[in-house]
Amino acid sequence: MKKDFSLAVLIDADNAQPAIIDGLLAEISKYGTASVKRIYGDWTGPKLKGWKDALLQHSIQPVQQFGYTRGKNATDSALIIDAMDLLYTGNFSGFCLVSSDSDFTRLASRLRESGLTVYGFGERKTPAALVVACDKFIYTEVLSETNEEEQELRKRSSKDLKSDTKLVTALRNAVEASSDEGGWAQLAPVGSNIAKQSPDFDARNFGYRKLRDLVDATGLFEVQERGVGDGNSKVIFVRDKRRS
Repeated sequence: MKKDFSLAVLIDADNAQPAIIDGLLAEISKYGTASVKRIYGDWTGPKLKGWKDALLQHSIQPVQQFGYTRGKNATDSALIIDAMDLLYTGNFSGFCLVSSDSDFTRLASRLRESGLTVYGFGERKTPAALVVACDKFIYTEVLSETNEEEQELRKRSSKDLKSDTKLVTALRNAVEASSDEGGWAQLAPVGSNIAKQSPDFDARNFGYRKLRDLVDATGLFEVQERGVGDGNSKVIFVRDKRRS
């Protein structure tokens, strides 16, 4: 995604943890510039104290929303109204919706219908309806794993990866769809192909930092680095070993 993409970041404070903020903003910077950063909740109570400490440091604008009726989430409505107002300005290329609440499913779909890219961020408990409504969905658990030890604990073995039928099928189908006559496919289009089918696909969900590492770990694919142009640039190609 182009770095000059202007993004509106809208955070549901009731459904996101402040511990993710550093990883969240670093992840968002991969996709564009966070031109607007807003977080929604009832700031009059102690529940959001953790978020209060992070707001000034990261220049996030808090939006106050009182809970007028017990059991009703007024925060959702405030975020949705703001999202539509921002959409109609025409100033944004995409939205980052930070919540595990399925109530934002229709919002994500509506934003995409207007031609904008939607990045979702939520916990693994996020309902599938919201996940698939986004162009890409990142589980926030991977954003809080900041050291190698935590990542190693989650890394799945080659045996486990091979037995994951959904993963193997997704990888093989994506390689086949992107391959030349010899069966070789550039890794970048492979990743894009998988993401179109499964918005929540991420090598980090399996304990690997990059797609190449994950593909390598399965042991099911050949992996090559080839020089392009003047030879200073490298492109990664992969091929299903069954094509060898």
